Amino acid sequence: MKLHELKPAAGSRKDETRVGRGTGSGRGKTSCRGHKGQKARAGGGVRPGFEGGQMPIYRRLPKRGFKNIWAKEYAEVNVETLNRFDDGAEVDAVALVEEGIIKNVLDGIRILGGGEITKKLTVRAQGFTKTAVQKIEAAGGKTEVI
Repeated sequence: MKLHELKPAAGSRKDETRVGRGTGSGRGKTSCRGHKGQKARAGGGVRPGFEGGQMPIYRRLPKRGFKNIWAKEYAEVNVETLNRFDDGAEVDAVALVEEGIIKNVLDGIRILGGGEITKKLTVRAQGFTKTAVQKIEAAGGKTEVI
């Protein structure tokens, strides 16, 4: 059997019912829309979330919190993941993406102090935690805030 010979099992697929093809079809005239009313009209119907005039649930429920649309989202990298780089390497956004540590840069990179670092690296990023700076400099490396 080849791919082009595959067919569904007999009776498992039904043809789509075509409406509006004459009164003899049993699906003609009003074409399953009934008589008059909003849903019978062309382009008729109600918008999503409409509850017949009742106050909709998205307005009945209380709103909580605040979403800061200007907040910056940083790609976060722990210090211990920088051990993948060779000793004396310069680590920046391009190097982190090429190494597969982060997928995309977002609004910048922030280095966190998780784990230990053994390599002497020059790290360039938008932000560092205090512990990250201490660990990188203790290993003989440098930190540069972009």
